[in-house]
Amino acid sequence: MDFIVQKYSLLLEAVKRNGFTTTTFYDFLQEEKQGKTLILRHDVDRTPANSLKTAQIEHDMGLQACYYFRTHAGIFNEEIIAKIKALGHEIGYHYENLSDSHGDFDLAIKDFSENLEKFRKITEIKTMCMHGSPLSKFNNQELWRKYDFKDFGICGEPYFSLDFNHIGYITDAGRKWNDEKVNFRDKVNTSMHFDISHTDDIISMLDSGKLPNQLMINIHPHNWAFSSAEWYKTYLWQGFKNTIKAILHTLDKRD
Repeated sequence: MDFIVQKYSLLLEAVKRNGFTTTTFYDFLQEEKQGKTLILRHDVDRTPANSLKTAQIEHDMGLQACYYFRTHAGIFNEEIIAKIKALGHEIGYHYENLSDSHGDFDLAIKDFSENLEKFRKITEIKTMCMHGSPLSKFNNQELWRKYDFKDFGICGEPYFSLDFNHIGYITDAGRKWNDEKVNFRDKVNTSMHFDISHTDDIISMLDSGKLPNQLMINIHPHNWAFSSAEWYKTYLWQGFKNTIKAILHTLDKRD
């Protein structure tokens, strides 16, 4: 079975076995990295308890990651955020202000600023990453066509701050790997494309040296099950969501 925590642990073991050093996004931006480097990113879209579990696994393996939290009720969990930070991981803001504000830029930037202060009462926030909001017609990245996130003490956003022609990008959005049929916005402009169907494919590519020396892998912890019951629940729910997203993708070809 794929997308179970045991498989995720095997992926992390392959990362270590093949000489990759994991880093937070903030640290990656601060200094030029040499050798094999992996930015291990997590978008906390829901089920924050799963994020604490993956954070503990990574900590126990001596790995660092970055966790981007939304601020919606049930996701913005101050206790879990503090615990993940204490494990040595980076905390960032998974912003969705333009979609939440239905395209009103003034309301969106006010919401962004207020939410950022909520985070900063718990921990420092130096980087952020947009939430795709697939059911909204508004692309949250568009907020930065009018404003500059650096004015808010943010030094980086992956979709703006990284050159993915030189950094490989792999995501499990939609509980699939780099599948644009069910992934509206969690994708990058790149000349590098990877044929991945299962987590085992990534492990095999790591072991055979078929991945670039610099990588960002985006893992959504809610996609990864810690029990059989959770696996089937997630499988059925994500399958339903992917069907809806595929229909929307066909109808309006969202960016």
